[in-house]
Amino acid sequence: MTVGRILNAMNDQHAPVDFWTALTRGWFGRCPRCAKGRLFSSFLKMKSHCEACELGLEPYRADDAPAYFTIFIVGHIVVPLVLVVEKYGNEPPLWVHALLWLPLSVALALYLLPRIKGAVIALLWVQRIAAPKPATGRLDPSA
Repeated sequence: MTVGRILNAMNDQHAPVDFWTALTRGWFGRCPRCAKGRLFSSFLKMKSHCEACELGLEPYRADDAPAYFTIFIVGHIVVPLVLVVEKYGNEPPLWVHALLWLPLSVALALYLLPRIKGAVIALLWVQRIAAPKPATGRLDPSA
């Protein structure tokens, strides 16, 4: 039996997972298929496969999407707060803004980044969007 057939047989053993369930599992850093294994071996280092169900996670690469989404969300939280404090706080000095918003921005980014990355990986898995295989380094004879 080939490795592909073994993996397909293992995929058949698991119940289908809907979009929101997979996204929630990814948000909490769990395997989108079984929810038992962990997605990350450290803060943002993705595991190559799930230790519980052996789902291969390497083809699902989040790349820069989690960083973009994190910046988008943190910006939409912090900027309105800055404007409210500036307007209703009698224009506090810049050091007050730095003291308030720099730690908040860093804390929000550190909290959201692994969760968003897990959700993006789960989204890629549930939609079956795997990264293309790397080039072999040979010239393409059809070009």
